[in-house]
Amino acid sequence: MSDTPFYLIDETRLLANMRKIERLRDRSGAKALLALKCFATWSAFDIMRPYLDGTTSSSLFELHLGREKFGKETHAYSVAWTDGEIDEAIGYADKIIFNSLSQLDRFGDKAAHIERGLRLNPRFSTSGFDLADPARPFSRLGEWDTERLEVAMGRISGVMIHYNCENSDFALFDHQLGRIEAEFGDILKRLDWVSLGGGIHFTGEDYPLDDLADRLKRFSDDFGVQVYLEPGEAAITQTASLEVSVLDILDNGKKIAIVDSSIEAHMLDLLIYRETAKLPQNGTHEYQIAGKTCLAGDIFGDGKFDAPLQIGDRISIADAAGYTMVKKNWFNGVTMPAIAIRRADGTIERIKDFTYEDYLSSLS
Repeated sequence: MSDTPFYLIDETRLLANMRKIERLRDRSGAKALLALKCFATWSAFDIMRPYLDGTTSSSLFELHLGREKFGKETHAYSVAWTDGEIDEAIGYADKIIFNSLSQLDRFGDKAAHIERGLRLNPRFSTSGFDLADPARPFSRLGEWDTERLEVAMGRISGVMIHYNCENSDFALFDHQLGRIEAEFGDILKRLDWVSLGGGIHFTGEDYPLDDLADRLKRFSDDFGVQVYLEPGEAAITQTASLEVSVLDILDNGKKIAIVDSSIEAHMLDLLIYRETAKLPQNGTHEYQIAGKTCLAGDIFGDGKFDAPLQIGDRISIADAAGYTMVKKNWFNGVTMPAIAIRRADGTIERIKDFTYEDYLSSLS
């Protein structure tokens, strides 16, 4: 497969993550739901489905996709449901999680035939980015006042607590879960299930997976609840790349290779958080890798290569699954990367190509 750009999902690497999730589920008793806000490339769902219990969503369309393409248990969450969405949402969902007491008051009766939950905000998180911090000042994400939570009791069977963000520190997770137990324990013990959200980097190298499993089991046993996790990055970290080709090489005091892709259009999350793409760093020939849009800052970052780059050379940009394909866009009308899967036997299957007609249909 030579036509670039394309996202390349590696089945072998994806299965390695799935088996860690399976091990965690088996040892802890926790259930795991794929967070579609991070990864919703449904052509990979057949690989993932045997190892996960279902999906969790952040909107009506994600919810619909989870029910239609993944199946199994389907959790519905939205910061705010509309009157025009709620009837359809409760038709897809096994559980619906309301963000606020007012949303529960407004739509709870309609959803009484399925399990209802509420988002609990513990007022702390592991996020280092204000943009992504659910515990930022005046956060709109969830309820934290115990009196307001008490008003919901009897109408909800569980809560969702999302407060981790790429947290690879088990000791910190343990400490913060202890704080939740201490502050909200009286409420938790009256529930049937608790989702601890996503953001726990438990598929990372050297993460103490068994310690996490034992801690989750102890939490589940102490409060008599079914624990859920919502892995996004943990499910797909290090499983995909963005394959691009060099179109031109400049030297304006620094060697620059322009590629047939764009960080704004194809790896937007990195631009939002001002992070550098994961480029090769194993040689002595250094180049800035830049995108082909007219945005001056359309720059992936600096890479080091074994040999001088030539027009037509292919570059593999690592870790291009999470918050990447779900955010790709048509800025500048740049060709959308295809989606491909490298199967476990080494063959590459091109799953989806995007055409001018897709660009045309995205507008009106």
